[in-house]
Amino acid sequence: MTNKNEKLVEVKNLKKYFKVGKHQVLHAVDNLTFDIYKGETLGLVGESGCGKSTTGRTIIRLYEATAGEVLFEGINVHGKQTKEDLKKLNRKMQMIFQDPYASLNPRMTVMDIIAEGIDIHRLANGPKERKDKVYELLETVGLNREHANRYPHEFSGGQRQRIGIARALAVEPEFIIADEPISALDVSIQAQVVNLMQNLQEERHLTYLFIAHDLSMVKFISDRIGVMYLGSLIELAKSDELYDDPLHPYTQALLSAIPIPDPIIERSRQRIVLQGDLPSPINPPTGCRFHTRCPRAMDVCITHEPKWFEVKDKHWAACHLHDLNKF
Repeated sequence: MTNKNEKLVEVKNLKKYFKVGKHQVLHAVDNLTFDIYKGETLGLVGESGCGKSTTGRTIIRLYEATAGEVLFEGINVHGKQTKEDLKKLNRKMQMIFQDPYASLNPRMTVMDIIAEGIDIHRLANGPKERKDKVYELLETVGLNREHANRYPHEFSGGQRQRIGIARALAVEPEFIIADEPISALDVSIQAQVVNLMQNLQEERHLTYLFIAHDLSMVKFISDRIGVMYLGSLIELAKSDELYDDPLHPYTQALLSAIPIPDPIIERSRQRIVLQGDLPSPINPPTGCRFHTRCPRAMDVCITHEPKWFEVKDKHWAACHLHDLNKF
């Protein structure tokens, strides 16, 4: 499913800062570098406030980058674009938002919500083809054509998220950023939405950036997983590799917090306890950002920021525990 030789998205030293006061700057995303290959699902996990959603929004240019580059098929998304080129990029990249209640216009029918992208990009020749395309999309995401003339408030959360997925698919994109698409849904509905996304990926040859904080679900859907902490990427590896052999103490702590559905194993397992509270991204700590909470912190962690490097084959991390010989 993953084409290891073809990069679809390249993120290089991406930064996104926000001014939050007269002399204060929030480092929401700080120096991210990673690639997304055509046909894969890259999961992005971390605590609330670590910069996951900001990363997705900056990649798709809902936010302008403070520094760095985002290349989509070799084209700099944040570079100077003509209106026509920007329109083409917008069609190839779409987003599924976290809140299905807030992301749909309550004054528009489902027909008009889904067809908005079709209208903008002129993908239908006349009202009949427009209507047929919307009907087909509704059936693709598990709804039916009778839903087209209803309004968002008439649907459940899971149904609204399906409408959001249909809206993203309407312009026939290549790359979809799913920003915590299941976090607002009931557990019983989450698996249905994830299975739908996987089926659509196979049928339409889609590439996903799947942002979430549910580590079990991310493992299920992702080919590779990146772990973020305070705006920085601290580990990136294949899904199974990350869960079997986490290298960064923060990743180890996250995974140790996942409950195991076996009371005997759950009682006997050792959890990694983090020290102190989560620091503010307004004034992030010097050196390694995690050293204020890390149970394995060393003196070098306080004074020097760890380098991002490949510890093992296709397993990247930024931690002095694995970088002492390179420091």
